[in-house]
Amino acid sequence: MAVTTPSESPQLLFRKRRVSDWDQAVFTAKVALACCLAVAAGYLALSPSWPVALTGALLLGATYTHMVELQHQCLHHSAFQAARLHRWVGVPLGIPLLVTYSHYRVRHLQHHRYLGTPQDSEFFGFDNRKPITPGLLVRGLLDYSRLVMVLRDVARSWTGRWSYDIGQIAERRRREIVAEYRLIGLVIAAAVCAAALGLAEPLVRLWLLPLAFAVPLHFLVEVPEHLMCETSTRDVLRNTRSIRGSWLTTWFTNGNNLHIEHHAAMVVPINRLRERHQEAERRAVHVERSYGAFFRKLVAVAWQNRKEPTGTVSDGAAHD
Repeated sequence: MAVTTPSESPQLLFRKRRVSDWDQAVFTAKVALACCLAVAAGYLALSPSWPVALTGALLLGATYTHMVELQHQCLHHSAFQAARLHRWVGVPLGIPLLVTYSHYRVRHLQHHRYLGTPQDSEFFGFDNRKPITPGLLVRGLLDYSRLVMVLRDVARSWTGRWSYDIGQIAERRRREIVAEYRLIGLVIAAAVCAAALGLAEPLVRLWLLPLAFAVPLHFLVEVPEHLMCETSTRDVLRNTRSIRGSWLTTWFTNGNNLHIEHHAAMVVPINRLRERHQEAERRAVHVERSYGAFFRKLVAVAWQNRKEPTGTVSDGAAHD
């Protein structure tokens, strides 16, 4: 949530906008393209040639990552004019990466509300407030523990023991989350049955190996959002980063690179955020020209911190 006075707020950045017919058509086309890419990558992943198959698995993992970014837009109800469509589309978009739509939505909206405060807690658990070290980045990149936590939540949902652990939520939201974890449990059970029936190799090629690729890819998409920004302020012009990027990175991340613009007005359709980027460049503190520029800076800060005594490592904010 951005905290600025009306006289200080760049009007274009904070202006709300309803989902238009065009915005809805753009999002629908993105989902259709993602499905086509998944089919094409899956075809490659099933190739008898291992180099081709590995390339297909990597592309499939990238597609699963992209689908979670599409799901992110559904969380904000900025994809469709009819609110109910967001859950109907958002739930299946997250299944390949084992991301439950309603749980992600509750936690993510809390992140928007509490960004810049100690109550901030994003669904994907990389803590932007910790000092940046090579070890911390590697642990974030290879954070497969989240998948184990999903299995735990599936078990708790099926046994009636699941509860929300960060604040209070409405009973209806709790039921939706439990239902979605149970759905993921059914998908996993179906996969186990398929493996037992002799389909283990297609399962590995089409899901498990792509999932292994998708976890670090998703980390690389998410980590620039607030890292090396100012974590003790609620001013979105200081606590969030935007990356100008190319058309390819903007498409792949579904506009996640324009993160200042998104936090300033989170219900604005993602395809409209580019119109606000020049205002972000003029007003905000943390704006990069490319992902390469950001990651070079991140690696430099982590490399510098590797030799610092505990407690004196830099968070990199001074470098932005």
